[in-house]
Amino acid sequence: QMQPVESGGGLVQPGGSLTLSCEASGIFGLNAMAWYRQAPGKRRELVAVINRDGYTNYKDPVKGRFTISRDNSKMVVYLQMNNLTPDDTGVYYCNAARGLNGAPYNYWGQGTQVTVSS
Repeated sequence: QMQPVESGGGLVQPGGSLTLSCEASGIFGLNAMAWYRQAPGKRRELVAVINRDGYTNYKDPVKGRFTISRDNSKMVVYLQMNNLTPDDTGVYYCNAARGLNGAPYNYWGQGTQVTVSS
């Protein structure tokens, strides 16, 4: 199966935390792995990316709050999200990326919904 499977989303209050998981055995070896999100009415955007050596790149709005990691033995990618705000609401997707610039391959899964609301 090439499409990744995301999980871990849900409803959380502002200031709360969530950890997203992505099972990506079909695409894990392509290159880097990344998380993207799509807010209502907006285009999908890169959130964070991690390459095979563990180097990471984060978009400015999530720096210092989100942490991307990968378990190479399990072929799983994680996104730890802390101090969430309503602006973090959206559908979160993981995908393989062509490098730390986050340019995605075309292996989109169903995503997992994150809603930050009081």
